[in-house]
Amino acid sequence: MSVSRRKTLALLGGGLIVAATASAGTFLATRTPEKALKPWSNAGGYEDPRLFALSYALLAPNPHNRQPWLIELTDKNAFRLHRDPARDLPHTDPYHRQIFIGLGCFLEQMAIAARPKGFSAEISLFPEGADGPVADVVLVERADSDPLGAHMMSRRSCKEPFQDTPVTAAMTADLKTYGTVWTNPADVETIKDLTWQAWLTEMNTHRTLKESVDLMRFGKEEINANPDGIDLGGPFLESLMVAGLLTKDSQLDPESTGFQEGVKMYQAMLHATPAYISLTTPANTRPDQIEAGRRWLRLNLETTRLGLALHPVSQALQEFDEMAPHHAEAHRLLAKPGETVQMLGRLGFGPQTARTPRWPLETRMMNG
Repeated sequence: MSVSRRKTLALLGGGLIVAATASAGTFLATRTPEKALKPWSNAGGYEDPRLFALSYALLAPNPHNRQPWLIELTDKNAFRLHRDPARDLPHTDPYHRQIFIGLGCFLEQMAIAARPKGFSAEISLFPEGADGPVADVVLVERADSDPLGAHMMSRRSCKEPFQDTPVTAAMTADLKTYGTVWTNPADVETIKDLTWQAWLTEMNTHRTLKESVDLMRFGKEEINANPDGIDLGGPFLESLMVAGLLTKDSQLDPESTGFQEGVKMYQAMLHATPAYISLTTPANTRPDQIEAGRRWLRLNLETTRLGLALHPVSQALQEFDEMAPHHAEAHRLLAKPGETVQMLGRLGFGPQTARTPRWPLETRMMNG
């Protein structure tokens, strides 16, 4: 998550703004973490069809940008996908449901990206059972393409306020393939309140807040060294870090001015939402979670095609104890009896946001 200048002004509550001198300005102008963003420009730069497809797959959305995938090359045009347990989120995702949704996003983007090379992906889930490898994948020759592939490089999760513009009926009809679209004003207001109360619960539960704060990467050097988690960078934010106004300690203290102003900022963002979309599955098995991730990835690409912004707000779906009342309410509102709500997202019209850092493909390979 990159934090914009507008957001940081909100965090400061109109307080001290750092004025850069000419020399400081030169320093700050070079603060883009180019190394951490290099996987975006490297995507598609491989002759091996597996590496070609995987170089796009690693750009897929995933929880807290943990990038929980590990790749083992096996036979020719084949590989095995593993979950990296070092990337788990034990407090906000104790049963790894969100992690497996992220792995589903990875698999779907890989399958889409293989098509321009003339291959389709045959995916066998959990070849050794639910506790083993996630999938075996074989690329087989097939001469066609997926039109959503054209939007992989433009896809973002937009964590900004949306315009006060309705999502059209035509767009809603297009999106019903992926989930239930909520545009009725009364429904929208009810879901807004749910997402706000759930966010407050996560932020006011120390261990879940700390899990996020521990994953914050402050400034260019930290982002380049660890291009995962929640990236806080750019010239303006780094000027605040240099001044000591933006620190991990302040983000962990609910009594601090920065924390309280951040709450106000997030509330404003959540309430600037004209519509939502929810994705459910019949049950909550590992294959259900993978399927939800594949569908969420395609929804991301479809909203990009339509010019819509999409932002996951799935805190109410988390399964730690303090979230239980919101989890139950989310299922009462958004699912039929027996179904599991796997994802909930804000829909609307928002600005194009920056690319998110990624680990290079080579660092996510177990061999080869």
